[in-house]
Amino acid sequence: MFRDREDAGRQLAEALRQRSWRDPVVLAIPRGGLVIGAAVARILPAELDVVLSRKLPAPGQPELAIGAVSEDGEVILNRGLVERLEIDPDYISRETARQLAEIRRRQSLYRQVRPAAKLTGRSVIVTDDGIATGSTMIAALHAARLQRPAQLVVAVPVGSPDRLQEVGRHCDEVICLLAPDDFWAVGQFYEYFPQLSDEEAMAILAEAWRQYCDRTQSPPISETGEQHEPGSS
Repeated sequence: MFRDREDAGRQLAEALRQRSWRDPVVLAIPRGGLVIGAAVARILPAELDVVLSRKLPAPGQPELAIGAVSEDGEVILNRGLVERLEIDPDYISRETARQLAEIRRRQSLYRQVRPAAKLTGRSVIVTDDGIATGSTMIAALHAARLQRPAQLVVAVPVGSPDRLQEVGRHCDEVICLLAPDDFWAVGQFYEYFPQLSDEEAMAILAEAWRQYCDRTQSPPISETGEQHEPGSS
């Protein structure tokens, strides 16, 4: 059991800091995953950015994911579940469009705070506050893999044992602190598990970006999202 996401992130970071990483970047799945990712990035230390993927909920069952869509538009479906529930392809198309619109909305917000991180040749650690169905994580991994990272690792505080095994097929390694057999929801393993607002998520990302720029002497970005070299106007 974790007190909150900050506590879970610190514990996860302690497990990760014993390893060797190549110019690491932590990709958090918003919004809750940003708290986890920020703690990990601060302690390793590493760069923090987001990777955007959204689950596709089953009709009338918003918590049941039949798949997910990544920020590059790739749709990952649980074919067995889609067939078992006899879900109409038109529903999948409409829901995909709806979730992609939300991804684009969030992209427009987060890229005001920082530019997209470069992943090629780096150790990429993808994190969230937990893995239930694994759909959003798998979609996120597919998007990250396109940039050819040297290493693609999933690191989460808690996850469903069977879904962690499936996620492991899409990355180089899965690191998970808790994988209980009685798993039924991510929130059951947190004493305090609030939803985050866009404003809170952006503040976390902005602070992590400032810390990274201070540590690496990288140029900051303007309010329009453009990078400026030190001393330029």
